[in-house]
Amino acid sequence: MLRPWAAHWVAAVLLCRAVAQYSSDQCSWRGSGLSHESHRRDVEQVYLRCSQGSLEWLYPTGAIIVNLRPNIEPSPGHMSGLHVCIKPQVYSQGSHVYLEHAGDLRLLLAEKDQAQGTVHCFSLAEGVLFVEAIPQADISRRITAFQYELVPSQGPAMHMFPYLQPGLVACKPCSDEEVLMAVCTSDFAGSGVFQGVAPGTNKHSLATVTLRRLFHQKSRVFAWGGARGRSWSGRINVPAQCSVRPGGDEYLLTGSVHFGEAWLGCAPRYKDFLKLYIQVQNAGTNPCQVDTN
Repeated sequence: MLRPWAAHWVAAVLLCRAVAQYSSDQCSWRGSGLSHESHRRDVEQVYLRCSQGSLEWLYPTGAIIVNLRPNIEPSPGHMSGLHVCIKPQVYSQGSHVYLEHAGDLRLLLAEKDQAQGTVHCFSLAEGVLFVEAIPQADISRRITAFQYELVPSQGPAMHMFPYLQPGLVACKPCSDEEVLMAVCTSDFAGSGVFQGVAPGTNKHSLATVTLRRLFHQKSRVFAWGGARGRSWSGRINVPAQCSVRPGGDEYLLTGSVHFGEAWLGCAPRYKDFLKLYIQVQNAGTNPCQVDTN
């Protein structure tokens, strides 16, 4: 909701005093409010064209508008399905973060909430980020910093990421088609067992897993246990709606990686996946090859 005193401020700044500020590497931006401290009502435009990156604004004054786009020009339909997720650093302070669309501002993240480091997501079609500095007598220790990711709303297990669609997470078995797509295109895929579950938040718990097979992983969320261990180990975030039983059956574990953390996606019993995989392989319709031995 746009505050009454801010309406004139935003309109005047956007029309009269906007200046361009381009990121040097198109993924991350680091700037300083000291560059225009004498013009504290200035607004800088920041353009980032990447699937993920970071922003760090030292000594914030005035405001910045952060324009986020993928590095490949998408189709109009694909753009409507893209979401932005931001995760503030725990030391982030000195500004409020809004969504700006057609001159209207909606508060996304207040300064007092940034120290929690909680992920916030919104549709790219909802607008751009408007980061407004809070007037301070001493700005020497103020830094606004967050990471961002562009994520599709559709895809393997995206319905399991609780920050993307709050309140709509459904813990349901994946279809055969979803399982096959997940093992091919997820950020990680392997087979293993749940070793234990630790309390997390009201949105998710944290499961410790041991993998006998690791087909692929986007980043090093699972570590090799060495020649004696002959396995990989790591942690996976599990939505609160889904129950996990440590020990017992071996599962196919797939999912997505967000801000360096693994999130569970499709997870059928491995013997059921193996049966399905052999069927599609014999039929010549297997979408990708994995080593199931």
